[in-house]
Amino acid sequence: MAKDRITPAYLYAMTVKAPLICLSTIVMGSISFCCSLFDKTGNTQHNVARAWARQLLTIGGVRVKTDGLEKLEPGGAYVFVSNHVSFMDTPVLIANIPVQFRFLAKQGLFQIPFLGNHLHRAGHVPIPRDDVRGTLKALTYAAEVVQRKRVCLLIFPEGGRTQEDMALQEFKDGAAYLAVKSGVPVVPVGLVGMEQILPMGSGEVRGGDVVMRVGTPIPTAGMALKEHKALTQRLRVEVAALSGQPLRDLSPVESVNQNKTAVAVTD
Repeated sequence: MAKDRITPAYLYAMTVKAPLICLSTIVMGSISFCCSLFDKTGNTQHNVARAWARQLLTIGGVRVKTDGLEKLEPGGAYVFVSNHVSFMDTPVLIANIPVQFRFLAKQGLFQIPFLGNHLHRAGHVPIPRDDVRGTLKALTYAAEVVQRKRVCLLIFPEGGRTQEDMALQEFKDGAAYLAVKSGVPVVPVGLVGMEQILPMGSGEVRGGDVVMRVGTPIPTAGMALKEHKALTQRLRVEVAALSGQPLRDLSPVESVNQNKTAVAVTD
């Protein structure tokens, strides 16, 4: 640890904020698990998760300004796509998107004892890595869930956090595929300032002001499934505009690799 990192703010973050965040996660996670034994819809668990997220933001001193929430219809079904810069993105989104939604999460998380059962009970959808056929099957199931339960889904289409250069990476096709398959609007979301709250590679949660910008929902009803790739590119451009991030240019080799794994959405 470099000496210039050991500041009063850093010591406070590691000795006060970090333990409180861990305690909140354990307590609220236990409450959520207990709720999942009685509520199979996942709605109560999401409400508990929202309370947990707000606790984390309060502990971390993170102040969120929202813009564009009026574009969402109460009770509407949507597929949300967001940039992903920090591990604190998830609490910001859970605390401030005012509708019930679930995550697409990598399948490995569902194989962890206790956590896996809870994720299933809460209604989150597992997505296998490096298995295009399995991914398509999972996305089809997720589309059925959106249609049948009228619940929203949230996806980080970069497939992971943005790299240190802050350029928005190529989007996986899964989010657009899912939106078209289910026929619900897809909503671009841009998070601004998150890299200052919990930088990549850091365990220090810093206080500060961030912005969550909600774009105009893009209708997909009547859209042909083959149009999902063009929709993916449109979403990437809109998320970049909302977040203020530049678009990362891919080399020809990277572009080929991206196309081979286009629907392998993760996180």
